[in-house]
Amino acid sequence: MKDKVIRVVIADDHQLIREGIRQILELEDNIVVVGQACNGEEAFSMAEELEPDIILLDINMPKLNGIETLKRIKDMGIKTKIIILTIHEDREYILKTLKLGADGYMLKDLSADSLIKGIQNVAKGQKYIQPSVANLVKEFSNYEEYSDANINKIKSLTKREYEVLILIAEGLNNKDIAENLYISEKTVKNHISNIFKKLDINDRVQAAIFAYKNNIKKL
Repeated sequence: MKDKVIRVVIADDHQLIREGIRQILELEDNIVVVGQACNGEEAFSMAEELEPDIILLDINMPKLNGIETLKRIKDMGIKTKIIILTIHEDREYILKTLKLGADGYMLKDLSADSLIKGIQNVAKGQKYIQPSVANLVKEFSNYEEYSDANINKIKSLTKREYEVLILIAEGLNNKDIAENLYISEKTVKNHISNIFKKLDINDRVQAAIFAYKNNIKKL
């Protein structure tokens, strides 16, 4: 069975870089570049209009930088997956973009094979951090190993358990969660116990990290 074609937009303010990436990607039978954006506003517009599977998004761009663009795309609920492709290997940038919902983080000095691998992994619903920078964010170091197992864990949660998990990730205690959801603290404790079992985790910190890693947001 032929692989599904991955539709990609390249967002970078340097035309030479965009063209170079396009040439690499279009050597692959299952990847097609459907658009090129030279600034964040163009990237956002293309996300809305073209609905690509993936946007390769630079951080340093005019009009709207990559971080602002990422936030706007995620806030609008656009389903396009975002891979940050940048020169920045600072822990601050990596954490910020991942917490905003980026699906991957790669550096511009990576090999063509690694670029393709990252795109294909993200297209399959996985998360990808280039291994050379993964050690900078140990709490996200298993992104490359993300698999359908986590998707199944998330699907096993009830709607209420999903809501509780989001509030745990936001730092709320049991009392605050109970007040937020109009349920008793005892019920909250029961939900948390079920969440820990279903996600195979042991505490609230691991629950918060799981939520961040898997881009779990409010319904």
